[in-house]
Amino acid sequence: MSQPRKVWLVTGASRGLGRELARAVLARGDVVVGTSRDGTADLDAGAGSLHMLALDLAAPGREAQVVEQAHALHGRLDVLVNNAGYGLLGAVEEADEVETARVFDVNFFGPLRLIRAALPFLRERRGGHIVNLSSIAGIAPMAGSGLYAAAKFALEGMSESLAQEVAPLGLRVTVVEPGAFRTDFLSSQSIRHAPGRIAEYAATSGKVVSYLDQLQGKQLGDPVRGARAIIEAVESAEPPLHLLLGSDALNRAREKLRKLGEEFDRWEPVSLGTDFPAGDR
Repeated sequence: MSQPRKVWLVTGASRGLGRELARAVLARGDVVVGTSRDGTADLDAGAGSLHMLALDLAAPGREAQVVEQAHALHGRLDVLVNNAGYGLLGAVEEADEVETARVFDVNFFGPLRLIRAALPFLRERRGGHIVNLSSIAGIAPMAGSGLYAAAKFALEGMSESLAQEVAPLGLRVTVVEPGAFRTDFLSSQSIRHAPGRIAEYAATSGKVVSYLDQLQGKQLGDPVRGARAIIEAVESAEPPLHLLLGSDALNRAREKLRKLGEEFDRWEPVSLGTDFPAGDR
């Protein structure tokens, strides 16, 4: 007996990695319920089935409705991919409150609302997969992306806890941490710059932001291969909790782990010295 087609809800399906993922899923013959801000996307359903819905995570309120619509189309929901997002570049001190709130709305609170809306359907079926698109910045941030990284750190922490909560219910969670992929993520469509500029940060955040501005079109990551990797993880009998995409992401993550280990070891006596003495426990 052939397996039923999976129903994938993919946010941000009109551009970048989200669009390539939607294309790959449709080519498999599965169902894509995609979202974009205007409800359109340059996608051909091909062997699959495509539905597009309007969703702007910067304007909260429609997340639950979109999930309900997606579920109602085929009476099931198998994979939720929280892909929509954008970057904010600049020193932590340079970003204002409005931009800070917006980057958290789109990169953390929006996905959180979608997850909460989807979980009742997934729990009822005792099956499903939640894929949250984070960033290598959510593991090993550089100067100049502190608030974007903070939103992704929040997504990472929530996902790790969620994975433990839903595992006994047959649900899986994967956090995807891409490096630099050759999409339009570094263009003005997906990147915003903090409105302020403080000269003292020119050698730190300013240097990184200048580097990223020049990286557009030269990124190592192939979005087609990245999409295939996400599908491979979803189809795996033992999917990863963390999926790093790209050699740059893997190298940065390993360097972060190395530095963490060295720091833990160096400060181990101080860490152990804060417990009550053995006789007082």
